[in-house]
Amino acid sequence: MEKKLKLGIPKGSLQDSTVKWFQKAGYNISITERSYYPSIDDDKIQVMLVRAQDMAFPYVQKGVLDAGLTGADWIAEREADVVEIASLVYSKQWSTPARWVIAVHEDSKIKSVKDLEGKTISTELVQVAKKYLAEKGVKADIQFSYGATEVKVPHVADAIMEITETGSSLRANRLKIIAEVMKSTTKLIANKDAYQDAWKRKKLENIAILLRGALDAEAKVGLKMNVSSNNLNALMDLLIEKKAAMKAPTVSALQDKEWCAVETVVDEMIVRDLIPELKMVGAHDIIEYPLNKVIE
Repeated sequence: MEKKLKLGIPKGSLQDSTVKWFQKAGYNISITERSYYPSIDDDKIQVMLVRAQDMAFPYVQKGVLDAGLTGADWIAEREADVVEIASLVYSKQWSTPARWVIAVHEDSKIKSVKDLEGKTISTELVQVAKKYLAEKGVKADIQFSYGATEVKVPHVADAIMEITETGSSLRANRLKIIAEVMKSTTKLIANKDAYQDAWKRKKLENIAILLRGALDAEAKVGLKMNVSSNNLNALMDLLIEKKAAMKAPTVSALQDKEWCAVETVVDEMIVRDLIPELKMVGAHDIIEYPLNKVIE
């Protein structure tokens, strides 16, 4: 019987970003509006759309799926017994961890977690909230929220525990954060029995390598430039000072012996300041280019 990996893709807020990262990793997933079974250009993978909240448990833990992607928050909430293969730092909009925070109305007298004693808190992550407050020695009434959590303060709850990426939605609803409960990143997880299958484990490890490579490449760019031999040392000193290389730049001789070609990979966040400095130490013909994957 032909081997197939049954893989869950999170339906909902993580869906588009997950499909995007899989595409950058080399896997094209096509989702039709009414189907829960997207197509993928790998005949060894069978894809199913599943809510992130249900991915770890029951789907992956019970073996309906061999593996899936979901947030660390929902693994914790469902207390799922699964294998975590890789942590992939992306959320629905940003390549940064999302945060679960406790927030109150900006006019609230609640200033700290201790002030939540006896108060009402609305959240989707009920079990995580209970565990967090128990660790702080605080007893509160934790109520499950079916959505639109921000609007429940101060009308039906004293506080909320909600996920945020930038905090803009909280600020727009006149809420202030009083505590951070946890950071949540996307996790590639596997069923324990499926992970014992050597073929499935290798397939999943390969997927993890490619996804991490795509994520690592997002924050970096490649730089190529030419420099005269007389200015090479100054240019190399600058690249070392700025830590503008993964290990060390590649230097190769040009046909004109008086010149060298230098190639390196740098963090995108420094490149706008670095390029003028490279020019000042003698770099010419500087080319910046995007990267698809960076595999260390």
